[in-house]
Amino acid sequence: MTELVIRPRKVRRVAPVLAVALVAVFVVVGVLLGNTPTGAYFRVADQIAMAGIGVALAAAALLFTRPRLRADAEGVEVRNIVVTHRLPWALVREVNFPDGSAWARLELPDDEYVSVMAIQSTDSRHAVDAMRELRAMHAEHTK
Repeated sequence: MTELVIRPRKVRRVAPVLAVALVAVFVVVGVLLGNTPTGAYFRVADQIAMAGIGVALAAAALLFTRPRLRADAEGVEVRNIVVTHRLPWALVREVNFPDGSAWARLELPDDEYVSVMAIQSTDSRHAVDAMRELRAMHAEHTK
């Protein structure tokens, strides 16, 4: 029994850099708040809050590294940014990547679908290879 695990590539390289940049910018802004010539008075709590906003935004940026697809003989598990779906192969009617879409999706009965953020159009060749592997696994387990 083989298991297929797919994760996005480009976003996993960009998001940590963005997170560090966000924290750095908000910490610098927080430090500079104390020395403003505008006449406004910022307290230490305001400066700490500004750094805290940077940390919160960085954490939100890192959420984009969570998407993963895990498929095996039993079915497919799709973990997107917040929600995880576990679907048996019998429910998956088709694996497709609509034109102009940012990521792939699993077509379900009754015109429903589950987005697969682990296979993103920005990953180019990696996304093509991932779709081929996932479609082969789908065909193998839905005969």
